[in-house]
Amino acid sequence: MTTPADDAKPMRGATRVLHDILDGLKDAAPENPAAGEDPTARLGDVVDRLDERAFGFLLLLLALPCCLPFIYVLPQIVALPMLFLAGQMALGGRHPWLPKKLNDRRFAIPAFANVLGRAEKYVGWVERIASPRFRPVTSHLALRIIGALMLIPIASILTPFPLTNTIPGIGVAIIALGLIERDGLLVIGGLLIGFIWVFLLLFVGAETLSLVKAWLLSRG
Repeated sequence: MTTPADDAKPMRGATRVLHDILDGLKDAAPENPAAGEDPTARLGDVVDRLDERAFGFLLLLLALPCCLPFIYVLPQIVALPMLFLAGQMALGGRHPWLPKKLNDRRFAIPAFANVLGRAEKYVGWVERIASPRFRPVTSHLALRIIGALMLIPIASILTPFPLTNTIPGIGVAIIALGLIERDGLLVIGGLLIGFIWVFLLLFVGAETLSLVKAWLLSRG
């Protein structure tokens, strides 16, 4: 169990911790994978290597592929466990639990490490300014509210349309960094980014539908 003094100690960068986890999984993978195949790991293997801030680390790992623009399919795949994790937070869970199907879902370690490296430039500057502040926002009771609110931007990531994953993905990544670093300001900022983008998407979508409807009626 951590103490306030432990929380005050500077942590290694969250993305660096995730790199170390992936490196460890790669080292533990079978030495002779099938020809032409990259070493793989289970999502559950990542959970097993995380500390008490597992929700934040796991959400960050899953959100980073969503931060990259013009990438499809992968964001929709990782959005499902993200929804599951946010739902657990909303229900008051203190440590992630994954059903066997999600726990056993495998991923290529080098591919995920490459995505992690590419996505760092989108969240690296946030990671550098993170520090423990606004502690009530990251309390256990507040985390239930945050988990419920996160369901909305994550649902946007799950939608397989252009522009629905990058900005919400960045918002969720910032929230995750806030959870890891006990930084309530980052959590609030990430929620605002996600909600504003979802609102804009809905507003623009409604306006577009209205214009299309008016155009069709004018031709009728």
